[in-house]
Amino acid sequence: MVQAKKIALIVIVVFVMYTIITSPERAADLVQVGFEGVSSAAQGIGDFMSELVK
Repeated sequence: MVQAKKIALIVIVVFVMYTIITSPERAADLVQVGFEGVSSAAQGIGDFMSELVK
C-alpha cells in the first residue's frame, strides 16, 4: 500500500512537471484559478465568522 502511494505521488509530480513544461500559460491559468478559489473560500469563511460574532 505504501509503495502504491509513492508511485501515485511520483506519477502526479511527473504529470504536473510535464504540464508546466509543455504549456506554461495554461498551467499559470490553472494556478491562478486555484488561488482565486482558495481566496474566495477564505473570504467567505471570514465573512461567516464576522456575522457569527455580531
